[in-house]
Amino acid sequence: MGKNLNQIGLDQKASSELSEKLNELLADYQLFYMNARGFHWNIKGHKFFELHLKFEELYNDSLIKIDEIAERILTLGFTPLHTYADYSGLSKIKAAKNVSSGTEAIKEILKGYEVLLPLERELLEMSGDSNDEGTNALMSDYIREQEKLVWMYSAYLNE
Repeated sequence: MGKNLNQIGLDQKASSELSEKLNELLADYQLFYMNARGFHWNIKGHKFFELHLKFEELYNDSLIKIDEIAERILTLGFTPLHTYADYSGLSKIKAAKNVSSGTEAIKEILKGYEVLLPLERELLEMSGDSNDEGTNALMSDYIREQEKLVWMYSAYLNE
């Protein structure tokens, strides 16, 4: 390995920059997860059963992604953020408190994707430029999944 390469053969400086950006994504996902969990618990109304299950799917998927992002940061040789203070200070997604309306919850989810998708696209470009296929594949998968979810949630709102 060259002296500017990390253990997996990637440029150390590029990996550091990617890790910083991945920590931003990790923070955003932690708040997105907490919001989805709150929507699951607090949802009310005639679409309760449908949305209760949908929000459970969403927070379970977010939990998997949180773990994948943290493990990717570790794989690159850096430390994932792991305190609520770090997450709340860094996340562009804000806590949605006491949301029980399905329509409001879906709007909050869509606002979350307005933060996540551009950041994932930025990471996709960065990882492509640095030949980091591991991060690139994760971001590509996330983007594809979330574009479909944006379409579905928007269709639910009839927007």
